Amino acid sequence: MTTTTTIAVKPPTRSAAYLNLGIATVGMLVSFWAWGLISPLGPTYKDELGLSSFQQSFLVAVPVLVGSLGRIPVGALTDKLGARVMLPMLSFLTVLPVLALSIFHSYGLLLLAGFFLGIGGTYFASGVPYVNAWFPPERRGTAIGIFGLGTGGTAIAAFFTSRLIDWTGDRDFQFYLVAGVLAAFGVIAALLVRNAPDRKVPDELFGSRFREALKQRFTLPLALLYSVSFGGFVAFGVYLPTYLKEVYDLSQDSASTRAAGFTVVAVLCRVIGGYLSDRVGPAKVLTVTYALLGLMAVSQAFTPALMPWATVTFLVMAGMVGAGSGAVFALVAIVTPKEKVGTVTGLVGAAGGLGGFVPPLVMGAVYSSTGSYAIGLMLLSDVAFAALVYTAVKLLGRDRAAPDRPGA
Repeated sequence: MTTTTTIAVKPPTRSAAYLNLGIATVGMLVSFWAWGLISPLGPTYKDELGLSSFQQSFLVAVPVLVGSLGRIPVGALTDKLGARVMLPMLSFLTVLPVLALSIFHSYGLLLLAGFFLGIGGTYFASGVPYVNAWFPPERRGTAIGIFGLGTGGTAIAAFFTSRLIDWTGDRDFQFYLVAGVLAAFGVIAALLVRNAPDRKVPDELFGSRFREALKQRFTLPLALLYSVSFGGFVAFGVYLPTYLKEVYDLSQDSASTRAAGFTVVAVLCRVIGGYLSDRVGPAKVLTVTYALLGLMAVSQAFTPALMPWATVTFLVMAGMVGAGSGAVFALVAIVTPKEKVGTVTGLVGAAGGLGGFVPPLVMGAVYSSTGSYAIGLMLLSDVAFAALVYTAVKLLGRDRAAPDRPGA
């Protein structure tokens, strides 16, 4: 059984809770901006380095993979050390690979930079338990939804990367800019971030906490569900510019702008998903999102005209992966004891990121082999409908478990 050390018992005030929520959200916005820097440049690197579609897909997927698996130790470290230590540290560590992008110009070195750039994606596993600890159970869905606005950093990367190159005439300028913003946030976080006054510190080693997190009733199911929701968000975020350029012959700027729009819709709907989860229950929200996601994937497999059908399809898909992502972590907050949230968040978040790692590779391989993305989109629909069936059968009516109880 997990034993914990309680730091203090004075309940957090609402103003302090929202201040820390704001800091956490800004931090994730900046970290995800850095995390998404390689994706918009994927087609450029492909042309300059003579990469195959699979090599390009692998390059943009490496930060996703590392940012996913890295969430497991980062979540556990947050349980142990607290966000006051972890948030500024993650920000400072992400500065180095961002700067490396300005001097690395071969495929192998770019893969190396992308590997360490994945640190930016681990911020999520530290921010979720940090935010959860500041809010009561009945408001955590909305709070995590607001925190999820920080995933819009990938939209900033998608929208501004090529434009900053055009405006400045210097590809490296954006890397210096992002590195500076990360360093500035690291200083601000070191000065302002505070752990929640009732934070509990687990006494066990990571291995014990990892095993106990795996034993939690909903950890593995939620990890699989999150791999569909957030995995879909990440996959489209990193691969949509390539898809639109290949299928609809759009320019790089136009494809990146549309990809940024997809991300913005998903980010905003994440807040809505969290809010609705607090009102009607996360499982109901997930049931609707997976149904619509599956239907839209089937529709897009037939490659409808870009305007209006494909545009509408992708916007609906964006809304569903966003709302579904918010609902999954609203459910995590309900069924997971507070002192285990960091470790469970790391596991669930890792699955979500891995869900975003695989589809770009599959899409690149399918397109290289068949010249079409139809098979990849139909596979997405199959996964979404499987998630729908599981949610409807196993979770409906069971998403109101008493929070913070041992073994929930």
